[in-house]
Amino acid sequence: MSGRNGFERGMWTHSMPDDLQTGYDPTLGNKFIFVTGGVMSGLGKGITAASIGRLLINAGFDVTAVKVDPYLNVDAGTMNPYQHGEVYVLKDGAEVDLDLGNYERFLDIDMTSDHNVTTGKTYQHVIERERSGDYLGRTVQIIPHITDDIKRRIREAAAGTDVCIVEVGGTVGDIEGMPYLEALRQFAHEEDESDVLFAHVTLVPYSKNGEQKTKPTQHSVKELRSIGLQPDVLVGRSEHRLTTSTRKKIALFCDVPTRAVFSNPDVDDIYKVPLVVEDEGLDEYVLEHLGLADRALTSDARDTAWRETVLQDADETIDIALVGKYALEDAYMSIYEALKHAGFELGVDVNVKWVASDEMTDTHHDRLNSATGIVVPGGFGSRGTEGKIAAIGHARTEGIPFLGLCLGFQMAVVEYARNVLGLDGAHSTEVDADTPHPVIDLLPEQHELDELGGTMRLGAHETQIESGTIAHEIYGDTSCTERHRHRYEVNPNYIEALTDAGLQFSGWCGPRMEILEIEEHPFFIGTQFHPEFRSRPGRASPPFIHFLEAAIAERHQTREVEA
Repeated sequence: MSGRNGFERGMWTHSMPDDLQTGYDPTLGNKFIFVTGGVMSGLGKGITAASIGRLLINAGFDVTAVKVDPYLNVDAGTMNPYQHGEVYVLKDGAEVDLDLGNYERFLDIDMTSDHNVTTGKTYQHVIERERSGDYLGRTVQIIPHITDDIKRRIREAAAGTDVCIVEVGGTVGDIEGMPYLEALRQFAHEEDESDVLFAHVTLVPYSKNGEQKTKPTQHSVKELRSIGLQPDVLVGRSEHRLTTSTRKKIALFCDVPTRAVFSNPDVDDIYKVPLVVEDEGLDEYVLEHLGLADRALTSDARDTAWRETVLQDADETIDIALVGKYALEDAYMSIYEALKHAGFELGVDVNVKWVASDEMTDTHHDRLNSATGIVVPGGFGSRGTEGKIAAIGHARTEGIPFLGLCLGFQMAVVEYARNVLGLDGAHSTEVDADTPHPVIDLLPEQHELDELGGTMRLGAHETQIESGTIAHEIYGDTSCTERHRHRYEVNPNYIEALTDAGLQFSGWCGPRMEILEIEEHPFFIGTQFHPEFRSRPGRASPPFIHFLEAAIAERHQTREVEA
């Protein structure tokens, strides 16, 4: 069954015509776009960078990206979601910043650990080399050893592509970001001028009288120039498009052509940002600066699938309850985006209603009852687990379409064990080490581990799917490959009892249960893996598509009964 925009349900292959397929052109050499930010963090320089990449792909080029995170953590795996949002997992198991998720979604590529450069990773590598004697007695310093390692990582990540976009996290002037900016200065000195472009994203706020203020941008660029970097492109983040006078003033005081100053105004959907900056002409300016204009596809030949997907009119709005413990949308960004992608596929807008799992009050029950589907996401620790279990029980007994992800999958097993098998006190040993019925238990290989960072079951693993099951219908195959991030699993000692009681495990990887379902239910699916990490606009995750389909069907059926 074909979905919208020419994508087959359950398949992961874009149906773009052959003449629009991008591919690496070895005659180009590598081109580099370095994106920095000023004034404040969280401006959206990552989305700006990803949008440029999307437009270059539409123009026929092979594009990749590198995210530089100046923090001392080796990776994002041990970070609290309240500080950096969700921990995104790549196919090779790397735990990275959520911005890499945006790059994968916008560029429709699979990235690896090599595409995330952190201070912790860089210093760790250089120190290990020093300890092994690789530097032959030389004094190891930030310049040249750290900066050389940064440049090496960028070049290796860019290999085999036409354009590499490098986003430097934080803001210009941050002390932890200084080695990276120095590395970029050296990088530009070593490369041909036409192979490098510096784009600087800044805030353009409004005064009380409604005037766009350029002083923050001026100071940010001044700071950048003091380091030895002159931006080629300035992108002003503002509530509305920059006025002509604002652009001219920024150009004059920041020493760039007026045509190199672009607007990135607020939009109601991040997937519209490529369309906004395309209308501004940012892509054409970048192509011209990098000497790619003559090699780009003509405007008429460029891929329009992105524009058609994000601008399509929705037939209706569907309410979905997301039951979690982090009152922060960024903590569940990939789930929000996967629901949106499925909405694109099915022609509906998805309204996600937050339900705090650790405050399951009557108000929150009302949100569950008013929703046409319930999603219980992943997470760690004991806080909010009883609320998740209650929400899962509500979905199971009331016939509300349910999708459980990772911890949501595990808590579905706990709920079933308690309320169907009658195993009082059943739980996960992660939450209750003394539970009389440890239906969820620590993975055997985790028992001897002393370190937390990078030690979970991570990355892409293949799941075998039983024929004739709902999971088989969802994926259209007897196997799927999805990304994982967990330490606990279904206890094999309870699988037979759970199965005999009606809980079907329809997917597995060796001895590990990966997918559960209940056949006599409108839609009740749990996955140990995280399908949201592979969802893309125009290539939505199969479990999310079928979940939304079930929610839409239930809503229509309810309306018919009420009528």
